[in-house]
Amino acid sequence: MTQAVIQVLGESALILHTGASATLDCQQRLWAIAAKAAHWPHVRDVVPGMNNLTVLFDPLAADAGQLADKLQNAWDAAATSQKAGRKIDIPVTYGGACGPDLEEVARHTGLSPAEIVKRHTAAEYIVYFIGFQPGFPYLGGLDPQLATPRRSEPRLVVPAGSVGIGGSQTGIYPAASPGGWQLIGHSALRLFDPAANPPTLLQPGDRVRFVASEVIA
Repeated sequence: MTQAVIQVLGESALILHTGASATLDCQQRLWAIAAKAAHWPHVRDVVPGMNNLTVLFDPLAADAGQLADKLQNAWDAAATSQKAGRKIDIPVTYGGACGPDLEEVARHTGLSPAEIVKRHTAAEYIVYFIGFQPGFPYLGGLDPQLATPRRSEPRLVVPAGSVGIGGSQTGIYPAASPGGWQLIGHSALRLFDPAANPPTLLQPGDRVRFVASEVIA
């Protein structure tokens, strides 16, 4: 079993690092611990990340050492979370101004733009965690042949709804922001709404498919 390392993060947080590569099994174990830790006394919030879990607590009420031991024991005893995530389709317009880096991904992979779209829409992705910005999903399941390094020079503004590839992952920007992922398409689907409950459309464990609504040559 993968060993975990627990470190202090300031005065009111602990972070559990697995040191493992990004796998569904590892993320499922973290989700299972997060579900339990959220109900521990004096815990204010639990944030799953990629290969890690952050526990924020009340430093005036909780004993950090005891909480670290409890977190370590939870990891040692954890079973993977078998929660059934929702199935969510995300309509995407690929290529053209909506996907300005589709040709670059084609050059890097040696695949045609049509083949890239075919492979990108064929996979079922799992939301590993939400990070970078509210509602941004880090998805596992990208076809390894589509893996493409991030841009050497990030864009100052990536439009909300942009679908991109960054290394061995794919994701979608919920809001306009700087970013260096290779943009292959765009979706009008809103991923983050602060007035909604919950405000993020996607949650860890959800299963995502991208659906080509249009491909611009």
